[in-house]
Amino acid sequence: MGKFRLERILALAMGALLFTQAQAGSDDPFKQVEHFKIERPANLDASNAMDVYDNIIDQMAQGYAQSGYKSAKDYSNWRRDNNAPYLSAGHGNRFLNNYGNKISSGYLKLRRGQKMPAGSVLAKDSFTVTDDGEIFAGALFIMEKLAEGTSPDTGNWRYAMIMPDGSLFGDSAVKGDNSMQFCQDCHNLAKTRDYLFLIPWKFRPSSQ
Repeated sequence: MGKFRLERILALAMGALLFTQAQAGSDDPFKQVEHFKIERPANLDASNAMDVYDNIIDQMAQGYAQSGYKSAKDYSNWRRDNNAPYLSAGHGNRFLNNYGNKISSGYLKLRRGQKMPAGSVLAKDSFTVTDDGEIFAGALFIMEKLAEGTSPDTGNWRYAMIMPDGSLFGDSAVKGDNSMQFCQDCHNLAKTRDYLFLIPWKFRPSSQ
């Protein structure tokens, strides 16, 4: 397995910025519509994926914390809702981990028609392992549930994306920042469950 090196964080920052830029029927060829896809991700079992993550999480968290976002500084001390990193096709074949603050404790038990309480924050860190053993840190994705009526267009969710070096890719709460629209468009598919996709069953803690 390739060794993770901190200086490669910026290399993945570039990788995470690469998105599919063309969409059939779109009149804007530069509109971001999905995450850049890792074509040949490593085929890791849960144990190996966890070993990789254990070796890089501290460095990843330090990088995100440089953003100054409180959630980015705190998230690694929150509850982790998956028992091992899992490959997410929706995030370009990157390995994800799901964290939540105390207010979001009902996340895994959320039913259709229910909503998360205001103040809930969910954070997903990510990393890439290629089939030739290269390991890279990925972006940190944050969703924060706002007070009812604060942002009707997003279902009162705030979306933010922080790069591995702590730079901000986008924040839907910033006026005029439309860079997170592709996240909102994707989560709109889960509108009946408060815009949230749940963790695959096999990666949920046994107590759930």
